[in-house]
Amino acid sequence: MRFIHAADIHLDSPLTGLSSYADAPVERLRTATRDAFTNLVSLAIDEQVDFMVIAGDLYDGNWKDYNTGLYFVKEMGRLDKAHIPVYLLHGNHDAESEMTRKLLLPRNVSVFESRKPSSFRLDSLGVVLHGRSFKDAATLENLAGTYPDAVPGLINIGVLHTALEGNAMHATYAPCSLAELHAKGYDYWALGHVHEYALWRGDSLVVFPGNLQGRHIRETGPRGAVLVESGPSGALDVQRVYVDVLRWHRLDVDVAGCSNFEDVARTIGQALEGLVEATTESIPLAVRVIVSGRTAAHGELFSMEAQLRQEVLASIAALGNDRVWLEKVRLDTHAIDDGQSLRERADALADLQDLLAGAQDDPVFLKALHADLCGLLGKVPLELRNAVPHFDDIKGGDLTALIGEIRPSLVAHLAKGE
Repeated sequence: MRFIHAADIHLDSPLTGLSSYADAPVERLRTATRDAFTNLVSLAIDEQVDFMVIAGDLYDGNWKDYNTGLYFVKEMGRLDKAHIPVYLLHGNHDAESEMTRKLLLPRNVSVFESRKPSSFRLDSLGVVLHGRSFKDAATLENLAGTYPDAVPGLINIGVLHTALEGNAMHATYAPCSLAELHAKGYDYWALGHVHEYALWRGDSLVVFPGNLQGRHIRETGPRGAVLVESGPSGALDVQRVYVDVLRWHRLDVDVAGCSNFEDVARTIGQALEGLVEATTESIPLAVRVIVSGRTAAHGELFSMEAQLRQEVLASIAALGNDRVWLEKVRLDTHAIDDGQSLRERADALADLQDLLAGAQDDPVFLKALHADLCGLLGKVPLELRNAVPHFDDIKGGDLTALIGEIRPSLVAHLAKGE
């Protein structure tokens, strides 16, 4: 017995932030979730699996474009021709989807009820699946506690959309504990909602397959589903299968040994070259470069993200590699000098450093600065507001961290220009 367990497909999930980058592969990203799902269906057919389980969030909220639903129906038709049934559970995003409520599905797709748990018996395979769909997006009830007891003599599979315990990064929908799932007596729990792959062994095999396709830089690394197979003894084996068509990657570059802007650009170029050489797969990469370290180049790098981005793009072009797209360059460097050498100089720069240091505790200055920055904040596009962490501090009136970060950068920059 073999089946595919997938979740969090988020078909046609709208993309945000790409308008900031003229060179972004918008069309490739726009169709990525569909292309990944097409790959999954093709894999299921090639592997001749007995069935497929989708553990929630097939759609992406109240998305009214029926072309998304028609695409899904077409792919289900491919599975129907291959005699592969699909067991679909609605998650929080599906519960608010208009397509979930109105679109008729092909005959090979069975949907778990939302009012109470429902079960599907596959006697020819010795399998029974139990599940309960979300009726409302914000489902805070412990759904697992309502699932039926395990059926003796069959492989019991529980399908559940849940944050499980300890997943603070995800909304705590359908909360339950790992111990509770193990105690249910099922052989396998096909979970959804958490976008990272995770597996726990115990009285039950509990699995999050992760989402099918990374959609932004917070979803890095390979993405896909799991292929589950039962051996002669009934034991279940889980194998990850990757179907993503574009992969997000964080490239951390330590520039502690760099003395100027040019050194930093060359070091990033070398890191990119190493990344390309180490990537044997042909899948395109969307890369965010994180530049860090205590470096003599810190002052020169101040507010130079845009220029550094152009240098990194030039390095990618020189590699002759069309599989790498630069999503962003983020500077997170620090000055080597803590300011002591400047204080010993007793000149204008030393006075400026002391003035900026005192500004962090000057209520009059902080009030005036806050008023100026709030005026600026109201004119900033939403995409930029979400991308700059200090904007939250400005709204909250806490400017200490902002001034503390700018002070060494500004002084080092002026010292270099001296």
